[in-house]
Amino acid sequence: MHIDNLDRAIYERFIVPTQRPRTDKAGIEFELPIVNRESKPVDFDAAHQVAEDFTAHFGFTQTARDVDGFIYSASDPETADNLSFDCSYNTVELSFGTASDLHELNRRFAAYYRFLYDGLDRFGHTLTGMGINPRYAVNRNVPVASERYRMLLHHLSSYPAYEKTSLFPFHHHPNFGLFSCASQVQLDVEDKHLPEVLNTFNRLEPLKALLFANSIWMEDGQTLLCARDYFWRNSLHGFNPHNVDMFAADFDSVDDIVAYIRSMSLYCVERDGQYINFAPTPLADYFASDRIKGEVLDGNGYKTIAFTPEAADLKDLRSFKFEDLTFRGTVEFRSVCEQPVGEIFAASALHVGLMEKLPELTALLAQDRTIYHKGYTAAELRQLFVQKDFPGNIFDRKAVSTLILRVLDLAKAGLAQRGMDEEDFLAPLYPRAERLESPAVELMNGLAHGETIEDYIEKFGRLD
Repeated sequence: MHIDNLDRAIYERFIVPTQRPRTDKAGIEFELPIVNRESKPVDFDAAHQVAEDFTAHFGFTQTARDVDGFIYSASDPETADNLSFDCSYNTVELSFGTASDLHELNRRFAAYYRFLYDGLDRFGHTLTGMGINPRYAVNRNVPVASERYRMLLHHLSSYPAYEKTSLFPFHHHPNFGLFSCASQVQLDVEDKHLPEVLNTFNRLEPLKALLFANSIWMEDGQTLLCARDYFWRNSLHGFNPHNVDMFAADFDSVDDIVAYIRSMSLYCVERDGQYINFAPTPLADYFASDRIKGEVLDGNGYKTIAFTPEAADLKDLRSFKFEDLTFRGTVEFRSVCEQPVGEIFAASALHVGLMEKLPELTALLAQDRTIYHKGYTAAELRQLFVQKDFPGNIFDRKAVSTLILRVLDLAKAGLAQRGMDEEDFLAPLYPRAERLESPAVELMNGLAHGETIEDYIEKFGRLD
């Protein structure tokens, strides 16, 4: 495919859907760790039974089952709400059909969560709101027995082959997707605002780290409060840095965005219901190739296969950017760790409110001298702020706190502008901003003062 044709295909898939008036609807996803109260691995039989009970109780009629016949996805055709297991049966995901009113989504979440919580409790299990499953070290971190999840783990586990010819700093946890959990929101965006949305929310990422970090990791010589960044960036997903993390430079136009997408890499395609994975290959190189060599699951093993790229393969592009332009005409915000359940809608509400005040947020961050204009890029600031120790020798804590509070006030004004009384969803963030105390910092401080991880599994899993 000639590069001009590739750019047109990218434009059709990712830009054309944004060429309509923006709606005020949000699409929200929560990934929640399942935890065995006995400090043992999750009993997958318990997860299977609760999924069956949930599907029957709520009338979810569209189901997908793994090769062993167990439900790993079920949805309501009326609301488009979905229950699934994200990568493994250690993580349950609740995603919601788009809606304008966050209160309505919260009511549905509460009903689903209480049912799952009570159902798992009967088996000695619970749910909690953390970005890393606190039992990751003892759980059976195996993928759901489906084509896609098996391919994904196989692909990520192939990183040693790249270490031989690359200085890329891989970590050694290719199964991170089986125990890490996120809180994600998708919002409509119009093409004329695309560069501003991506640029401005990219600049916001360092401050979000201070509010929402909730995936502590003290292994591999790391001291991270938000390890999810590290897991994606230093895995095979991040072998091409344009597929993950933050943007290194601003976009001046939609054409810049198209060029950036062109530089992203494909690593899998689907043929006849089977997934083929291969070395991460930039789109321009992939579509200029006559043949690509990959691997496909054949029985219990993998065999080498060669195939011809097709124009339709663009649909298999997987981006893991913090601000991710989707084919639905939305930007998905995906840098937030799963949050304590009692404040689980706060991050979504922040994004919803700020989208209403985009010009004001752009101006605030452009004029900022509290964290910016001190020699650090937005990406470097994010990496500083996910560390265990706040860099107080560089940044003034009080000034940073004040900046975050100004951002929260903007989001609050944006929610008020929507007229749906959604401002209270932001309430838990104000004390966190004042103290610069993300859930991860709260957990670390609690453990240092004699509380246990069991206390926080319960606390962060409490809905009311």
